[in-house]
Amino acid sequence: MITPTAESFRLFLHVLAACVWVGGQLVLGALVPRVRASNPEALRTIANAFGRIAWPAFAVALVTGIWNLMAVDPAEHGNAYLVTLSIKLGLVALAAISTLIHSNSSSKLGLALGGAVGLLSSLAIVWFGILLTQAG
Repeated sequence: MITPTAESFRLFLHVLAACVWVGGQLVLGALVPRVRASNPEALRTIANAFGRIAWPAFAVALVTGIWNLMAVDPAEHGNAYLVTLSIKLGLVALAAISTLIHSNSSSKLGLALGGAVGLLSSLAIVWFGILLTQAG
């Protein structure tokens, strides 16, 4: 068996937190139209319950992401790595801001746009994270 390390534990926590954050958004997004049609007053309760799990997961992903950065010297990987990392960090900020807008909006535009941008930027974060793992 391969021996677990602090690095493998850190990566496990990071991926698990990303799974909760992004996967939860996908599941919730699929449920919303059905719940809205059958029990619209339940949407707020469901969204609040998801937020109690999703925001801590986002925080864990952020902390473990910083931990990941402290474990490597990005400059050693070259300019392409730094550009990819910069884009990923920008997407993290975009995801947080747009999801906060979505979570605190009372307008249909804020809910729709914040949710859509939050999900798309979160998916892109995962993609850019995978790209970063390919740096040699």
